[in-house]
Amino acid sequence: MEETLHFCYNNGVRTLLKPYFPSSHLHFPSISRVRPLSSSILSSKTSISLPKKPSKTSKFHPLTPHPQHDLPPEPHSEPQTDPNCQFREKMLYLESIGIDLFSLVDGYPPIVSSSLDNIKSTVDYMRSMGFTPIEFRRICGMCPEILSSRVTEIAPVFAFLLREVNVKASNLRRVINRRPRLLACDVEKRLRPTLYFLQRIGIEEVDKHTSLLSCSVEEKFIPRIECLERIGFSYRDAISMVRRFPQMFCYSIKDNLEPKFDYFVMEMGRDLKELKEFPQYFSFSLENRIKPRHRACVEKGVCFPLHVMLKTSEKQFRDKLEVSLLPIDQNFDDCSLRNPWKFRDRCHI
Repeated sequence: MEETLHFCYNNGVRTLLKPYFPSSHLHFPSISRVRPLSSSILSSKTSISLPKKPSKTSKFHPLTPHPQHDLPPEPHSEPQTDPNCQFREKMLYLESIGIDLFSLVDGYPPIVSSSLDNIKSTVDYMRSMGFTPIEFRRICGMCPEILSSRVTEIAPVFAFLLREVNVKASNLRRVINRRPRLLACDVEKRLRPTLYFLQRIGIEEVDKHTSLLSCSVEEKFIPRIECLERIGFSYRDAISMVRRFPQMFCYSIKDNLEPKFDYFVMEMGRDLKELKEFPQYFSFSLENRIKPRHRACVEKGVCFPLHVMLKTSEKQFRDKLEVSLLPIDQNFDDCSLRNPWKFRDRCHI
């Protein structure tokens, strides 16, 4: 039997495989030397293919490392700033302009996270608009949100007041000092819709009522108009009243409008027409002005129009009481004296 050796090429290295013997009883003589392999054996048992010769024009690409050895670059780490240090710098800066940071935190905690650079930019911008340090401190005390606002959010408010509300440049500081919250309002979402509503109901000189611009139409204006309708006024009369006295939009329904209206009807016995003509009635204190003067009129048996009874000074009111006394008919009973509006036609107007 002819001896056959098999070669296996593993990664280019020739390895001699141990021959397989099907039976153990066969005996072979010892081999003193390895016989040369014939070409037929190599051709039948192995297939060797040589690589093609590279052309002269071929380019060799640089070797790249194995993917598993590709490590991501280490991120560039910046030095972390100590939060306590940032807070200390912010506190010292605000103290340098006369503002106590701790007093602001009580009313507006987000001020703690405000950027010091943004605060400095806001302070510089307000100075450029002509606000004094005293004015700016007062503004921050009333509306600390300004310190957390960016200049890009504050500047459009000034432009809106000047161009659309027609506030004079000389009055701009007075408008902001009177209502600092205007600077914390968004022009598109709050200021402009409120301006359009006030103009639509007939309030033309909105520049005289700029404090209303920061109010919500849905949450502030509409409920007060509905309250006037609920107590007996028509929608047209309610609009006429707020047009005549727009500040009524700012009064509380529960603490102002309702108790004063109840006293007007139940105790004073007056007609709604008087309220329509003089809605400023709601601006006077019920305990300090309305009740004392009404009682004085009842005691003296006189009747004044609302604007005369409430708008005059205390001295003028007492003088009018003295000169306006009328002889009381003996036929009137004590009840009439306690409620002189029952004989209003006989009162001095």
